[in-house]
Amino acid sequence: MNRKVLRSIPSVDSVINAIGDQELPRPIVVACIRDTLSDLRRQAEVPSLGNIIALVTEKLEDLIRSRIQPVINGTGVLVHTNLGRAPLGQDAIAAQGEIANQYCNLEYDIPTGKRGRRAAYLEKALAILCKAEAATVVNNNAAALVLIVQHLCKGPRSQVVISRGELIQIGGGFRIPEILEASGAELVEVGTTNKTLLNDYDRALGASTGMILKVHRSNFFMEGFVSSPATEELALLTKRKRIPLVEDLGSGAVVSTDKLACVEHEPTPSEVLKSGVQLVCFSGDKLLGGPQAGIIVGRKRFITGLKRHPLYRALRCDKLILASLQGTVDQYLESSSAEVPVITMMGASLEGLRTRAKALIETLDDDAFEISVRDTHARIGGGALPRSSIASIALAIKPLSGNVQDLAERLRHSTPAVVGYISGKNICIDLRTVFSFQDQVLAKALRQLAKNQRTPSDG
Repeated sequence: MNRKVLRSIPSVDSVINAIGDQELPRPIVVACIRDTLSDLRRQAEVPSLGNIIALVTEKLEDLIRSRIQPVINGTGVLVHTNLGRAPLGQDAIAAQGEIANQYCNLEYDIPTGKRGRRAAYLEKALAILCKAEAATVVNNNAAALVLIVQHLCKGPRSQVVISRGELIQIGGGFRIPEILEASGAELVEVGTTNKTLLNDYDRALGASTGMILKVHRSNFFMEGFVSSPATEELALLTKRKRIPLVEDLGSGAVVSTDKLACVEHEPTPSEVLKSGVQLVCFSGDKLLGGPQAGIIVGRKRFITGLKRHPLYRALRCDKLILASLQGTVDQYLESSSAEVPVITMMGASLEGLRTRAKALIETLDDDAFEISVRDTHARIGGGALPRSSIASIALAIKPLSGNVQDLAERLRHSTPAVVGYISGKNICIDLRTVFSFQDQVLAKALRQLAKNQRTPSDG
């Protein structure tokens, strides 16, 4: 670039003065401006100052929108991985808040005044909740599985035996085989995709077997010409062979899902342990309704071994996760599971949702949209209950001008962002996943959107 063009590039200070106050810290604004100006120096021509300001402002707005912030989930997916999975209950929030701004007894034994055991109360509470001998917690379920494999598959016993029908892929492109192999284990696949027999497992077991792994098909299902041995049968085989049987449950339901709504029954950790499985791992932020965590429950001797493993320290949870998980588990033990948001959403009545929808429409008396109440179906999400859906109620919003894709984008740019789903010429907002306390905020966002539709700012 020639010197004349270089001289036409404005200074950082002049751009800052032109864009005015921003929501972001000044160092981030300065860095964004410098990156933009650096890119411009590689171009043959430099845009006008006005275009540079517009470019910087757009980048800053994108940065602001990428901050962790509240979102109104109108998708009808209860455990939405992209939207933070399960929201926390009030007890969990209160427990976390109480610990967050002061010191705590994380690893301090108050009676003796000496170093204490981290998460002692939580581990006891989890064991009671899941009817297990012992329990422990790491930072997510993938970490739980890695830790289990690292502990059980070592030395000459390095093999993990697993059915080909359970070599699943979880969210974000992570695959069970890759997780196991990254743990240093040798994978031994048995059976076929659709049929695995007890004899298939039996023939694969030997001196090199460290464990048998069952993976609950929580994010898909197979029908037709399929079969697999019952957990009780597999447990008897592993007991006879003196080989640990481990199950990855994934979703972590601890209550009977079929009693909450018209959905299938999701196996609980206590049921699986009762079937003879020695270790069970599952997520804390799915159907349990707590924070992100990997929970491991089962035989005490195995849990003790896991906690002594060198990797355990690298995977353990911090005080805030432990506090909020403690609050969540206490809710279940006090028979207050209905206060856990994901459980409340599952059990919400159609009549209540319909009443809310009609009340919202009454506050949106304008001529920018065509709004109606629509019968729809919500889904559990988070890789849980893939066969099931729950009858639900949605607001169906059809723009009278423009297109539905533009309307969906405008909703996402509201404050807070409103995320729905497109169905035909409508953007739908499923109220099963919208909290009742968000109704007024949603109505305000829709009114503002209607106002902008009538007086477009880009005109």
